[in-house]
Amino acid sequence: MMDRAALEALGRRWMQLWQGGDLSLFEATHAPDFSDESSAGRGTDCAAFGRGVAQLYRAFPDFTATIEAMVVDETQAMAAIRWRATGTQNGPFLGLVASGAGISFDGIEIIACRGGQVTRRWGHWDEAALLGQMTRRLEP
Repeated sequence: MMDRAALEALGRRWMQLWQGGDLSLFEATHAPDFSDESSAGRGTDCAAFGRGVAQLYRAFPDFTATIEAMVVDETQAMAAIRWRATGTQNGPFLGLVASGAGISFDGIEIIACRGGQVTRRWGHWDEAALLGQMTRRLEP
């Protein structure tokens, strides 16, 4: 079982994936049997999640998410992370062409952990706010 400090450290380390596209931490932070419970239509395994992260960074090369709050549950080895993201859309995303729009939106991730790695992930983000910012830039 992971203690509170280890869970918080893993949550912060995992959020480093969302700091400018450095995917070097990906394998170290994800268990081989990782499952994405909020896969948004893509596969739920580690490889599919990794492709989704890479796609995000192709669309938003300067994407950065900062931790606004974190709650840790030692008994279930889980962390809930509320975050705020910013970036600039320089590539296609969610079916929209690159708009050059600066974006800012919020989300939450819940991660289950074991042995210093993330085993499951549930996430939700404000898609309506993101789409609104991207399309507003495309309007004539």
